[in-house]
Amino acid sequence: MRIALVAPFEEPVPPEKYGGTELVVSNIAECLVGMGHEVWLLASGDSVTKAELVPIFPRAIRKEEFAVDMNTRNALKFIGIARVVDELKKLDVQVVHNHIGWRLIPFAGQIAAPMVTTLHGPLDVPYQQFVYGRFPDHPYVSISDSQREPFNKLNFAGTVYNGIDLSLFDFNGIPGDHLAFLGRMSPEKGPKQAIEIAKKAGVKLVMAAKVDAVDRKYFDEEIAPLIDGKDVVFLGEVGPEGKNELLNNAMALLAPIQWREPFGLFMTEAMACGTPVIVTDMGSAPELVKDGETGFVVKNDIDDFVEAVRKVGGINREACRKRVEDMFSKEKMTEGYLDIYEKVINKK
Repeated sequence: MRIALVAPFEEPVPPEKYGGTELVVSNIAECLVGMGHEVWLLASGDSVTKAELVPIFPRAIRKEEFAVDMNTRNALKFIGIARVVDELKKLDVQVVHNHIGWRLIPFAGQIAAPMVTTLHGPLDVPYQQFVYGRFPDHPYVSISDSQREPFNKLNFAGTVYNGIDLSLFDFNGIPGDHLAFLGRMSPEKGPKQAIEIAKKAGVKLVMAAKVDAVDRKYFDEEIAPLIDGKDVVFLGEVGPEGKNELLNNAMALLAPIQWREPFGLFMTEAMACGTPVIVTDMGSAPELVKDGETGFVVKNDIDDFVEAVRKVGGINREACRKRVEDMFSKEKMTEGYLDIYEKVINKK
């Protein structure tokens, strides 16, 4: 099959450190190439892939000094869309897999091959609902069933869970003595709540997270004063090796999310290491974490989290790893997308 994958331009593919969507696209691309398919990856020029790379910008937007301003960064995305459309018109592909969402969908009619769009973000954003609502018959893929709930009138071709490269995560059957927090330093990820939970439970918390420009003020004012380097340690933004080390040696991953997380790769990455996840009962959490078996899915309450921390030693860490092997590997994800590609091509 001849497939074009369109990735975001914010980060390279795969991301050097933090970047969920870019990591997913990389895993799909490498798996497809490994299966013998012809694949073109439209992404930033500093991406590394076995697919045929079509550079949209010389390097990831985030690396450009002039893109610190969010208005400039958003403008660059529209310039990127124009370049993507031009490049797609040149390619002889059977299907286009869009990972940049609503911005590209209005141009699907200008491209000969059918396009399918994976929705990586929440569906409760009004302006995005406005755009998606204008194209309800376009084939969409959800990354969890719960993601559909705020706007379920779209034409969903299926749900495909995100998948990870299990070889990057070492299983550790012996719990460590600290809790971990991984993700972004943004209010919806719950870093402040994680610190409160760890302190109340009397357990050390090690945090690794990206601090983006939009979250800098929040981090400086709300989080940084709570980091003491002893009971609360901040590692900054980590790459694959640092992520593996953090999760592999943790007692549990704290995920006191404050929003409807559409998926949450960090939860599957923790479980791949054998590390249970303690997560708020919101969004996709109950689909990813099997309550009582691979962690705990609890109410958005500090005391409930603390109680779960005290019980987490009873979780079978081998069950955590097996759940990821069965449901969230990059191979299983890619097989799911191949089924969707066939469906979309045949319908076209």
